[in-house]
Amino acid sequence: MTRDTAIDTISAYFDDNRFQTELADLVSYETESQNPDQAPELTRYLEQAMLPRLTAMGFTCKTYPNPVANAGPFLIAERHEGDDLPTVLSYGHGDVIRAQTDQWRDGLHPFQIVEEGDRLYGRGTADNKGQHLINIAALDAVLQTRGALGFNCRIIIETGEETGSPGLAEFFTAHKDDLSADVLIASDGPRLQPETPTMFMGSRGGVTFDLIVDLRNGAHHSGNWGGLLADPAMILAQALSTITDARGQIKIAEWRPDSLTDDVRAALRGLPIEGGDGPAINPDWGEESLTPVERAYGWNSFAILAMKSGVPDAPVNAISAHARATCQLRYVVGTTPEDILPALRRHLDAHGFDSVRIEPHDRGFFRATRLDPGHPWVKFVARSLEQTSGQAPHILPNLAGSLPNDCFSDILGLPTVWVPHSYRGCSQHAPDEHVLKPVCRDALRLMVGLFWDIGTGDTPRA
Repeated sequence: MTRDTAIDTISAYFDDNRFQTELADLVSYETESQNPDQAPELTRYLEQAMLPRLTAMGFTCKTYPNPVANAGPFLIAERHEGDDLPTVLSYGHGDVIRAQTDQWRDGLHPFQIVEEGDRLYGRGTADNKGQHLINIAALDAVLQTRGALGFNCRIIIETGEETGSPGLAEFFTAHKDDLSADVLIASDGPRLQPETPTMFMGSRGGVTFDLIVDLRNGAHHSGNWGGLLADPAMILAQALSTITDARGQIKIAEWRPDSLTDDVRAALRGLPIEGGDGPAINPDWGEESLTPVERAYGWNSFAILAMKSGVPDAPVNAISAHARATCQLRYVVGTTPEDILPALRRHLDAHGFDSVRIEPHDRGFFRATRLDPGHPWVKFVARSLEQTSGQAPHILPNLAGSLPNDCFSDILGLPTVWVPHSYRGCSQHAPDEHVLKPVCRDALRLMVGLFWDIGTGDTPRA
């Protein structure tokens, strides 16, 4: 039995529609972690969808409650083949973002797979059920072909990533021995381009917070009180305008990182970022001195996610008493996370906006992480992906989005390599979420090749 045999096995799994059938089953679990009414579905997903599948592959499985009250449970699966073999840890999250059922177009439903051309629609197809199914199916194909993986494997499935992974850090700290490994190899996020494999070794951090102006009780007639009462929306808009300039360039010194080194620039140089099904990039937005790919993967970005004052859907002739903006900073390694909000406070005060209150979100924080692109595990994975696909993968120092990667890199002390199986136009976190069938088939083949190569014994060792 050979590497090619294993890849042929997984190709048949996809071509016979077994992947689509298994993905449809996973999608049918309504695992909205943002919806408290669906909490039982999180447990059901682990115990009915994941546990039997992994047990049949020779994994020993156990589910655990979350150390944070009312947060979703965890599953750890382990297949141990030898004390002298390397151990690979993998990860997935079984929860999904809110369904937004009434916003999906006619003929689609978030918890039913619908196949249209090269697309498979359904909530979780891209984020993240389809991605961890691909990795589990790839492991299974290696087992079917070789009779063994040739390495030890542990898998952690959480059910709260879409609410900020509550309890994950505490759980990892308490179960470090159960999760020890030589490397994390997992999948989330999109490829840079659908037709080319992508790797990333960390993620930008994220901190989400509200800026609030509260001036008085109740609104007051704009004719009788206009020009006499301070307008909270105007104050908030003026405060927000000091954070960036007119093209979105950050003006808070502490939010401007020092980590866009020549090595990082070299790793990013030439990587594609335009094209695909997403919106056209605005060339005159963001840090003017940087290329678009440097702005997305090597720099910080500030966004206003939502704003509210008065009653937007039914405005009245009144000066509001209250204004709020929900904001977010995505940041790279080289930014001091503990100083992000204190620096904002100092900045607002220096500009005369001491009336603007900062309220951090309880679960709106991920830390930035990054692994050197020259790390031996990065080179190993890149060689394997290139052997299978016939083309060099795109290699990113970190994802532009945020993941709980710090739990793996900082708490468990692992090198982390992510191989995403989606694409940027997949509509994750939005209506009409989908994956591309050609990307799924290609990803299955890539992961079989990678797991086969790990099992040959010629892997980096700590």
